[in-house]
Amino acid sequence: MPNTTHITYESLLEGNKTFVAKTLDLDPEYFEQLALGQTPPVLWVGCADSRVPANQITNTKPGEIFVHRNIANVVVHSDMNLLSVLDYAVNVLGVKHVIVCGHYGCGGVIAAMGNKENGIVDNWLRHIKDVYRLHMAELDAITDNQKRTDRLVELNVIENVNNLASTTIVQNAWKNGKELSVHGWVYRLSTGFISDLKVSMKDNTKLEEVFRLK
Repeated sequence: MPNTTHITYESLLEGNKTFVAKTLDLDPEYFEQLALGQTPPVLWVGCADSRVPANQITNTKPGEIFVHRNIANVVVHSDMNLLSVLDYAVNVLGVKHVIVCGHYGCGGVIAAMGNKENGIVDNWLRHIKDVYRLHMAELDAITDNQKRTDRLVELNVIENVNNLASTTIVQNAWKNGKELSVHGWVYRLSTGFISDLKVSMKDNTKLEEVFRLK
């Protein structure tokens, strides 16, 4: 595991000064240009895990990805935080891609598979337990615990891609002719590589009829 014992409150502020100095050495106008505004083409819905930074693992720069993170990259239709981010990204920033990115070894998914009481977070993990319930036959047929966990990580992403596509925000964008695609990815911490789960949607035709808005 990375050694984080050197990280202190003061070292973070010193690190900021180092970041500014190095950045200005490369581009003296970098921050002036960055302050002019943002037009990111991508909204990233990812896990809050500190090991999965969207910009770093995609080799992108500040201003290129609009980011929302929560425990286990869950999309809930009653989550006003996520919906506000999604609405702003789609209708103000005009993003063309929304990516749900989970990661293997996700602590939230692992916790959701167990029966231990973890506190208030259990109310959030309930959404992942519901994913397990929906796919119980497939998951219970997997005898290897690691493989079962990995599959739930994938299914959690797939379900949340569907949840995103089912929102009025995304469906109205499609109805109004906006170019918008929703994708599902999984990141593997042990290799650094991202896998595309091939569940992309660019309209609501893949949704079950009950979720399609007219």
